[in-house]
Amino acid sequence: MANDHIWQQIAQLLEGASERVVLVAPFIKREVLRASLSAIPRRVEEIQCVTRWSVAEVAAGVSDPEIAEIAEADGRARVLLCHNLHAKLYVADDRCLVGSANLTGRATGRVPDANIELLLEVDAAHPEVQRVLDAIGNTSVPASVDLARQIREQADLLRADEDAPQVLVAGQGPTRARWLPETRNPERLYRVYNGRYRNIGTDVLAGVLRDLAYLDVPPGLSEQAFGEAVLAGLRSMPEIRRLFEVGTLNMDEAKRDLAAGGACTEEQAQRAVETIAQWLNYFDEVHLVPVGPWEIRQGREIT
Repeated sequence: MANDHIWQQIAQLLEGASERVVLVAPFIKREVLRASLSAIPRRVEEIQCVTRWSVAEVAAGVSDPEIAEIAEADGRARVLLCHNLHAKLYVADDRCLVGSANLTGRATGRVPDANIELLLEVDAAHPEVQRVLDAIGNTSVPASVDLARQIREQADLLRADEDAPQVLVAGQGPTRARWLPETRNPERLYRVYNGRYRNIGTDVLAGVLRDLAYLDVPPGLSEQAFGEAVLAGLRSMPEIRRLFEVGTLNMDEAKRDLAAGGACTEEQAQRAVETIAQWLNYFDEVHLVPVGPWEIRQGREIT
């Protein structure tokens, strides 16, 4: 291959491993992981593969959750998920490559039209390498084949949805900057997140998947942690920030803010504030108060 300089660096590093290998990349494609594992001598018994799985990214084709099956078949490798991962580094015993390259065909130069990437060798004991590895150890969670299949199934459903959010990757358009909750039944979110959506209609399911894709919640969370992540997404919306700053939110004001600039119609804004109120009531302690224009107030209602 004419442009596989990056792959040759990685392969040479892995071929020299004796005891331990750590592969860290946000995007990993199955064929490159398979080649990487083949390059690692059988004497190496400890292989960690750290990545992140996002339904939207898998739908965009930049990452393959099927690497869990490849790791399981290899017998030595285990896959860990780190949702806020952006670092790329490859460790073999006391040697390490750090830089920009993911474990994908274009990043490593194993396919035509390769990316322009950089990997530099540093000592694995370098403080910054250890800082990243420690952070990964403190935040990563084990992946599984079942979770990988669930992510793939949701990604396939999302890819078939013309209204789904697009991920910003090379050669694609920018991600949509605005998100408004769609599903009117927020209790469905965790069910779908866990792959339990057999009795949900296609159109409704599409809306729930779009909500989950925009929220970008890490996989494998408990219901409580999931609710906290969703609430953080709601808190990031400028239109409802007042609720969390002063404790009340005037529904008419929120509707005007949503409709300002022509981003949505007045009817869409009305539906959006009603949906937001349902989400807040489900995931937070708020209640509606009919004082002139309806208000959302934080805290439980006193009766």
